[in-house]
Amino acid sequence: MKRFLFLCLVFTTHLLWADLPKDLPAAIPLWPQGAPGSEARASEPEKIEGSNVCNVHNPSLTPYVPAADKSTGTAVIICPGGGHSKLCLGHEGYALAEWFRDHGIAAFVLKYRLSREPGSPYTLEGHAMDDTRRALRLVRSRAVEWHLEARRIGILGFSAGGELAAYSAMKSDAGKADSTDVIEQQSSRPDFHALIYPGKSATFTAAKDMPPVFIAAGYSDRPDISEGMADVYLKYKAAGVKAEMHIFANAGHGFGYKADAKPTAASRWPQRFTEWLTDSGLLK
Repeated sequence: MKRFLFLCLVFTTHLLWADLPKDLPAAIPLWPQGAPGSEARASEPEKIEGSNVCNVHNPSLTPYVPAADKSTGTAVIICPGGGHSKLCLGHEGYALAEWFRDHGIAAFVLKYRLSREPGSPYTLEGHAMDDTRRALRLVRSRAVEWHLEARRIGILGFSAGGELAAYSAMKSDAGKADSTDVIEQQSSRPDFHALIYPGKSATFTAAKDMPPVFIAAGYSDRPDISEGMADVYLKYKAAGVKAEMHIFANAGHGFGYKADAKPTAASRWPQRFTEWLTDSGLLK
């Protein structure tokens, strides 16, 4: 019996790790000297639980940048979900970033500070959004180096990460031109945003000057998402913000992206997203 339980544990652990690539690109800290409010904990190691990560005190971006001759010039920052208590980096992070890179789109997986992790000192509207806006500025500051078009840098979020993507489009700034930090000189406004089954949809607002949005969710998701996103779409429509929405009839919450997923309408949402980018003039 003990041997059986041990083999089950090994098999389960293997499955948990299956979504993560073996060789990750080196992560780039958002703040080389430590994030504001977290400097004292910057060197504290993250905790890895299967394909999830928590205990993030040194927020970072993991870059998946295509070769110069393969680059479309478009970039997307990916905000994984996890209920603000962990980051689901497998099906809502690295796998999708690889897919984007292989299709000529630069992708950057964001590890942001978690506001609902037990004992967390962080807030969503404060620390997590500081990380999100800093990520947009950082990518824009290195656009030339990464062969990107500075006006085609967007953000995409799953579930809890979708909240960050939505809030980044709702409130942004042009940067501080007089800052000695070249990153802080950059705008935090995304040029497009994608909301993949996000939470807190009732808190989303829309204004005419917001960037265009792509929305995807499952019919069988909980009502605040499956029905809430329809309300969000109507808010964007009323405000004159270009929006495209897909509600997949045979999907629920957390379908994310997996390279080996069974072919379904929901599993092929990245193709619909790139078609939308092309139709919107955001992907050459």
